[in-house]
Amino acid sequence: MGHGIAQSAAQHNFKVVAFEQEQRFLDSGRSRIEGSLGKMLKREKITQEQYDGVLSNITYTTDINDLADSDLVVEAVIENMDLKKDIYSALGSTCKPEAIFASNTSSLSITEMALVSGRPERFVGVHFFNPVQMMKLVEVVETEHTHPDVFEASKAWVGDINKIAVSCGDTPGFIVNRLLVPFLTQALLMVDRGDASIKDIDISMQLGAGHPMGPLHLADYIGLDTINNIITGWVEKFPDEPAFVTPDCLTEKIKAGDLGRKTGKGFYHWGEGDKRGDP
Repeated sequence: MGHGIAQSAAQHNFKVVAFEQEQRFLDSGRSRIEGSLGKMLKREKITQEQYDGVLSNITYTTDINDLADSDLVVEAVIENMDLKKDIYSALGSTCKPEAIFASNTSSLSITEMALVSGRPERFVGVHFFNPVQMMKLVEVVETEHTHPDVFEASKAWVGDINKIAVSCGDTPGFIVNRLLVPFLTQALLMVDRGDASIKDIDISMQLGAGHPMGPLHLADYIGLDTINNIITGWVEKFPDEPAFVTPDCLTEKIKAGDLGRKTGKGFYHWGEGDKRGDP
């Protein structure tokens, strides 16, 4: 997701320093950005001049010291708290004191990372949605430590890159995932109990609630491993919250390696071009 955030900022004339600890990941991100812009150029959504301009706004590096003068640092590494803490510890001693730190986490505690950073008053969450280039929403998350000016500046930056900012406190899953994941969990629990078939559950939410796709379809699309990681983390941290529970059918899919669209099989079979088949 980091490449999408970098591209979106660069497309709105921000100078971006894209940092990865390993060159192979940096090269992969660069390739994705160039590929995304290349498609836009081919479809005449942008001109050659705009294409060149966006690329010129991005500098790629594996040296964390190149972030020293950044005004805003947006972190988008995998959902691993220990890894994120290590990064923020390093950033805290590298970046200028007035820099704002922002995590793109979808489910981890912003407060916990903020305290490790050494600058909790200048720390927020900025949760983007995939694909970043197309999705307009960004959840901007404040903690009890976040300075009001930092929170407002972060929301303003989201607007500057042509996204819609919504404000949220540091609650598990913020707004979207706090509502979405328990909803998906309830659909999975219906499968556990045999209350209805996978297809009928999905059709019911499409035709009865006006959803563009049903919960089992959506779970496959997101990735069952991603959903499992979120639920597992919540269950461990909030064991007394009844909305946080791991359905048996999800555990079985994870053990079988059936992770949804990305592996070709989850609750549905998936073909080429993300074409969904039968359960």
